Amino acid sequence: MGKKLTKRSEDYSKWYNELVVMADLAENSAVRGCMVIKPYGYAIWEKMQAELDKMFKATGHQNAYFPLFVPKSLFEAEEKNAEGFAKECAVVTHYRLKTDPEDNSKLMVDPEAKLEEELVVRPTSEAIIWSTYKNWIQSYRDLPILINQWANVVRWEMRTRLFLRTAEFLWQEGHTAHATKEEALEETKLINQLYADFVQNFMAIPVIQGVKSESERFAGAVETYCIEALMQDGKALQAGTSHFLGQNFAKAFDVKFATQTGGLEHVWASSWGVSTRLMGALIMTHSDDNGLVLPPNLAPIQVVIIPIYKGEEQLAGISEVANKIKNELIAEGISVKYDDRDNFKPGYKFNDYELKGVPIRIAIGPRDLENKVVEMARRDTLNKSSVPVSEVTENIKNTLDEIQLNLYSKALKFRDDHITEVNTFDDFKAVLSEKGGFVSAYWDGTSKTEEAIKKQTKATIRCITEDPSTEEGKCVYSEKPAKTRVLFAKAY
Repeated sequence: MGKKLTKRSEDYSKWYNELVVMADLAENSAVRGCMVIKPYGYAIWEKMQAELDKMFKATGHQNAYFPLFVPKSLFEAEEKNAEGFAKECAVVTHYRLKTDPEDNSKLMVDPEAKLEEELVVRPTSEAIIWSTYKNWIQSYRDLPILINQWANVVRWEMRTRLFLRTAEFLWQEGHTAHATKEEALEETKLINQLYADFVQNFMAIPVIQGVKSESERFAGAVETYCIEALMQDGKALQAGTSHFLGQNFAKAFDVKFATQTGGLEHVWASSWGVSTRLMGALIMTHSDDNGLVLPPNLAPIQVVIIPIYKGEEQLAGISEVANKIKNELIAEGISVKYDDRDNFKPGYKFNDYELKGVPIRIAIGPRDLENKVVEMARRDTLNKSSVPVSEVTENIKNTLDEIQLNLYSKALKFRDDHITEVNTFDDFKAVLSEKGGFVSAYWDGTSKTEEAIKKQTKATIRCITEDPSTEEGKCVYSEKPAKTRVLFAKAY
């Protein structure tokens, strides 16, 4: 198989980076900080996309597409949003290259082709979308507008890591317009719940729902709802966010509507998104020292069948049984690959599919044919069992369900074992350095305290849960009165 994967316990970061490349998910590109998502990695993303798209459409949303470029004047319109993203913006200033007069083999920017107005390459699309909504909305009859777009965005990150943080990444972003505050808030919460359902039911990752503190909020939002997950190294990962934007963007772009009573009011808004960061979450939550572990609900190949044979005659007999099993499984909606390539040995194939996280592996040899059985191996537990050919389909259906549930249960236990309540700052620091995970602690509600804790420990407030404890206490840092506990963690 060549190079072996670094163990998680030795160097988690190195293990992750190697796994992404060795499992054929993605690689660094010729463009600094950007990635090439390879077919196997993209197939997983497509499954995520398909499920989310179905969920969006089931809740009344439609897909559209908006330009990649945002005129600088539009980008500046909502001040907090512009200020929040300014440092990460890529900007187009010219529209033409020309041959360098000093070296004909090279091109240079044509100084005469300067744009009248500079264009920002979208880091997020609120500005371009709300300038468009201004033309779409005149009356309460035009509302609500429930739009999603699947797109790429650019945020000029200095430190990049495949899937988790790249200068360009793929995502979906929803942008909705409503007649009332209540409707916009309801939409924001609906989508946060939809994200939680998707991540838990398809990705098998438990999440904590809540809101962000003011300093962690999306730039330009009144409130940011979030789902937070915990990775195996004890660091948190923000898996999705849904923002209640109030009337901030409607005021910035002067988007008003005629009410039923004849008045004129600014529109209420939400925006929300998840990105290819979810791929990073999927890899880090379940995978092990043997490679990727994929939940069956998102695995591009759910079952692989590998023949073990000598000579064409044995292969023909095995192929007959293998193809029968394959067709039965496909009829049940299960994705199957029969790998009868003769240029790789079975041992290589076993390792390769284990590395790629295929949930179930079926091996069939001449002796299995005689006994009318197959060998079934589970990727999550690495357990092997002998299954009669007549029972294979039913067995696989049940096992795929078991694997999905087992991965979620295992991740949930890890997450719950890594939520620690503390009452002193010494305990706070000790838990972060020795155990990791979420630290549940009282906070006095000030950004000054939040910043001081971040400076000393690198931990941030990940989530203020929606059902906070009603008991009051003392802030873990300032020792001032505090109304509720919040969850801190070091994060990606």
